[in-house]
Amino acid sequence: MAKLDDLLEELVTANHVLAKLGIVDSFGHISVRHPDKPDRFFLSCSRAPERVKRDDIMEFNLECEPIDAKGRSPYTERPIHGGAYEARPDVMCVIHNHSPGVIPYGITGHKMRPVMHMCASIGHEVPIWDQHKKFGDTDLLVRTMAQGRDLAKKLAKGATCLMRGHGCVVVGPYMRRTVYTAIYLELNARLQMQAEAMSKKVRFLTKGETAEVVKTTSPPNVNRAWENWCRMVDRPYVE
Repeated sequence: MAKLDDLLEELVTANHVLAKLGIVDSFGHISVRHPDKPDRFFLSCSRAPERVKRDDIMEFNLECEPIDAKGRSPYTERPIHGGAYEARPDVMCVIHNHSPGVIPYGITGHKMRPVMHMCASIGHEVPIWDQHKKFGDTDLLVRTMAQGRDLAKKLAKGATCLMRGHGCVVVGPYMRRTVYTAIYLELNARLQMQAEAMSKKVRFLTKGETAEVVKTTSPPNVNRAWENWCRMVDRPYVE
């Protein structure tokens, strides 16, 4: 139980870190798969990430039904999370956000590719999911499992996927790594825009370079950043 308690406290921390660094604002969310029950995941009730507390964390099955709501209202877009966990047994954490730098890439079709070694975990190319292709005119929210599964299909085996006119989804093998990727996805978007404004001949990381950097994006390196982010939001750091 102590291990689960620590994980849920870290989920609270992750919400605060993502808010502090501008990856989420009043909207957006992060979930984590249950460490002992792979058909369950944890996600806050519908609340601004910066305000999330331990008692806000709810448990869901992969159909995104709450195990015990206790009167709390869940996020509408939890199928983003359920769809990813269902499709990808390797995924232990899911983030959905609308960080501003990524939006232009989702609506122009301009491919986002890593421009800096720290950003390699976003993948060599970031796919774009267009909800309109299958579901027509919607409010662009991912409200149903059919939509969540279609998004997961576009995500495929990658770590990131843009959502046209909406935002993005980021997944990973553990929570700290997923937060790391979401933060550097936003940074890469801004750096790529700056570079392409300067020159049409931008030298992106090669596929091989991307793979090599991902190999070295290890827990010790991620933890170095995680400790810094924890201190930034006055949350405890656990090695």
